[in-house]
Amino acid sequence: MNIQKTYNLLLDLFGPQDWWPAETWFEVVIGAILTQQTRWESVERAISNMKSRGITTAEDVVGTPLEELEDVVRCTGFYKQKSRRLLATAKYFAENGYGALKRRSMGRLRRELLAINGIGPETADSILLYALDKPVFVIDAYTKRICECMGMERTDYNSLQKLFEGALPEDAELFKEYHALIVEYGKQYCNKKNCDGCVLKSC
Repeated sequence: MNIQKTYNLLLDLFGPQDWWPAETWFEVVIGAILTQQTRWESVERAISNMKSRGITTAEDVVGTPLEELEDVVRCTGFYKQKSRRLLATAKYFAENGYGALKRRSMGRLRRELLAINGIGPETADSILLYALDKPVFVIDAYTKRICECMGMERTDYNSLQKLFEGALPEDAELFKEYHALIVEYGKQYCNKKNCDGCVLKSC
């Protein structure tokens, strides 16, 4: 698989995605946590619920009773787990401050995010990349599926992340665009099982 060729092909196919869809950095954090095991439309509904109740910042989440958090994110499924993860992550940002966190090394930030109960590599890296602008490549289910279909032997998270990061310039904006393009491709081809129309076979 030619990583750069694949990126160029996807960019030509779909154009710039300007992703992640969020109005603020903390909305990115909310989305990264709530999108686990659910459709993005449900996440958008939960974020709309939060905005209607004035819960838009890390401090707002910390000051909201857990029962109310559970109610506003119920539409995303696993709402008890997600509300607790959201609260724990909000406390982390509220206690440390966004500006101070942005100045920390990516390695330290990643370790601290992964130490929060329920935050795994994909969620942590999504927060690092899209909320904190750190150059880390997010590996999601679409990326794994595409790489498996293209005959790659190792498709575990760390191996794929090293593969993409090693083949590309260390550039957060490039990583954001590439990941967004993979998601769009996955939605349009993999979700519809349109393997015959796959344009990545040449890569």
